[in-house]
Amino acid sequence: MKAIRDAILSGDRSPETYSALEVPARYRGVTVHKDEVDMFAGMASRDKDPRKSLHVEEVDVPELGPGEALVAVMASAINYNTVWTSIFEPVSTFSFLERYGRLSPQTKKHDLPYHVVGSDLSGVVLRTGPGVNAWQPGDEVVAHCLSVELEHADGHNDTMLDPEQRIWGFETNFGGLADLALVKANQLMPKARHLTWEEAASPGLVNSTAYRQLVSRNGAGMKLGDVVLIWGASGGLGSYATQMALASGATPICVVSSPDKAEICRKMGAELVIDRSRDTGEGYTFWKDENNQDPREWKRLGAKIRQLTGGKDPDIVFEHPGRETFGASVFVARKGGTIVTCASTSGFMHEYDNRYLWMSLKRIVGSHFANYREAWEANDLIDRGLIHPTLSKTYSLDQVGQAAYDVHRNLHQGKVGVLALAPQTGLGATDLKKRAELLPAINRFSDA
Repeated sequence: MKAIRDAILSGDRSPETYSALEVPARYRGVTVHKDEVDMFAGMASRDKDPRKSLHVEEVDVPELGPGEALVAVMASAINYNTVWTSIFEPVSTFSFLERYGRLSPQTKKHDLPYHVVGSDLSGVVLRTGPGVNAWQPGDEVVAHCLSVELEHADGHNDTMLDPEQRIWGFETNFGGLADLALVKANQLMPKARHLTWEEAASPGLVNSTAYRQLVSRNGAGMKLGDVVLIWGASGGLGSYATQMALASGATPICVVSSPDKAEICRKMGAELVIDRSRDTGEGYTFWKDENNQDPREWKRLGAKIRQLTGGKDPDIVFEHPGRETFGASVFVARKGGTIVTCASTSGFMHEYDNRYLWMSLKRIVGSHFANYREAWEANDLIDRGLIHPTLSKTYSLDQVGQAAYDVHRNLHQGKVGVLALAPQTGLGATDLKKRAELLPAINRFSDA
C-alpha cells in the first residue's frame, strides 16, 4: 500500500500513474466476524462494546466487477450503522450479506465470514470495471453510500424505492473503514477540493440523509420561514439539519443534552436552543418508566417551544432518536405539521398518542438515506461552501473500536473521523484560496 499512498501524497492524479500502480492481494480493513455474532447475547444495548467486536485485519482484495470501482481510502468516518453492525443489532449484518450473495454470481463475493464495514470515504480511484465511463483512475472522490441494482422499474423514479437498494458498508461488504473499498461507479461524487481528506469523508451519509429528510420533496420539503425542531442538533445528523435550516431561511430549534452541545449550536448560528439535560437544563423526562410516557412533559416542551418562537409550534420535527422522543415529537408539531423520521437510535418501537396526529391533521414521513441525485445535491452544498463538515475528532484506523464506542455512548459531538491511508490530519486540500476564504466557517463548524 506504500506505493499507492506515496502516489496520492505526491499530488499526481494522472490516470496513467494510477493504472500503473500494483494493487496488492490483501488490504487492511475493519471487520466484524460471523462466528462472533452472539458475543453480546443477553446484554443490554448500552453495555455492548464495539471495541471487542471490531477487528483491524488483513483481508483479500475483492474482484472488480462491471460498473464498479476500487478506491484507495484516505479517510472515513463513523456512522451509527457501524455501531449497529458492531453490536449486532437489530440483526446481524451477515443476514444482509447472505441475502445479497444469493442475488447473482457477481454479488456472491459479498457473502463472507467477515464483514468490512463503513459507509463513508474520501480517496482516489485506483481501478474501474467494465462499463465505467464517468470516472477514471486518479479521480479524487467521496462516496454516496447507496448501493442499488436498478433492474426494477420501481427504482427509476427514486432509487431508494428499488427492491435491491442497500446501504453500502452496512448491507454490503467491502466498506469504507479500510485502506481500499469497493463501490459502484454510481456511488462516486467529486471530493470538495478545499477540504482535507478527513473533512471530506465526514459529511457523506449524514449530510445526504439530512438533505432528503429535511429539504427534499421526498422528505419534509422545508421552506423559507419554517420552524424546525431538531433533536440531537449538535450531533452527526442534527448538525447538518441545523445548517440546512439556517441556510434555507428556516428557524431551527435545537434540542441538545448538555450545555457544551448547546454552545455548539449557538456557534453554528442557531439562536433557539433547548438543553434537555437533567442537571443543567430543562430536564425533560418523557417516560415515567419503561412502559408509560408522561404527557405532562410533552406539554412542558411545547410550552418552551412557544416561549422561544413567540407562540409558534414547529412546522417540522426532525426525528431520529425514536422511541425516547417520538411521543413528544407528535405532540409538539403544529396542526398540519410534519414529523419526519429516520434511524431511531434510542429504540425502534415508537409510541405516541394518535389523537394528536389524526385530529390535528399531522403527518409522519419516513425517510431513509438519499438517492443519488439528492446525495449529489447535498455534496454540491459542501463543495460550494454553503454547508460545512462538523468533524469533532479524528482517530486512526487502529483506534476504530474506540471511535465507534464514543458514538455508541454519545460521547462525541458532530462526526467522528477515521484516517485510513492518510498518515496524518490536515492533508488533501488543494484549492487553498477557497479554503482560506472558508476557513473561519470550517473551523466554527468543526468545533461541533
